[in-house]
Amino acid sequence: MDPALPDLIARDENSKTLLERAFSDAVESVDDNDGTTARVLDAAYEQFCRMGIRRSTMEDVAKRAGVSRITVYRRFANKDTLVEHVVRREFRRYFDQFLLDIRKAKTLAERLELGFASSLRTIRRNPLIGGLMDTEPDVVVPSMISDGGRTMATVSRFLAERLRIEQRAGHVSKDVDVHLVAEMMVRVSTSFLLTPSDLVDLDDEQQIRHIARRFLLPMLDPSSPSG
Repeated sequence: MDPALPDLIARDENSKTLLERAFSDAVESVDDNDGTTARVLDAAYEQFCRMGIRRSTMEDVAKRAGVSRITVYRRFANKDTLVEHVVRREFRRYFDQFLLDIRKAKTLAERLELGFASSLRTIRRNPLIGGLMDTEPDVVVPSMISDGGRTMATVSRFLAERLRIEQRAGHVSKDVDVHLVAEMMVRVSTSFLLTPSDLVDLDDEQQIRHIARRFLLPMLDPSSPSG
């Protein structure tokens, strides 16, 4: 198995997973790439989307970026490191897109519906992450479910922070455990992403929004039976 994507979940010297750093970048809007690094990352992204990770080499990326192989190695020590940075950037874009999509909403219910739809759509339509889930599932799926829960925990923290903002604004009762609700919502999303459904068409945004309104929104109401 190509170790690159599972390294998403590996701890680095600062005890943070790549996904955790992507979360931090999204929240803090950090982007410190220089022009050449950005070009290499763009080329690697295109290369991985076209040929997959296993069939791509550092030389392929250098050629596509129009730079020397030495230039690539000066910025990324090896292929695994390069893949990590590319995937990290895609997850950062996932968080960014989520925040962008929910800005359109005027109510808590609308933000929940749009956020749930966005979380499914952004991952599934991402040429790299979504594509690998179809073509190299043995590479990407273990990084999502066999990491001791760290991937889910990171996304759950991201969502819990959004729910905490709603709670402070008075849109969610203070009696709601936003951490538990966030984890439940992330687990529902992950299940849809990893296991096809005969009943739910993930390409039907209205159906997805209806599911969020009917089944997820009650989690934020402590007076409901699910509370």
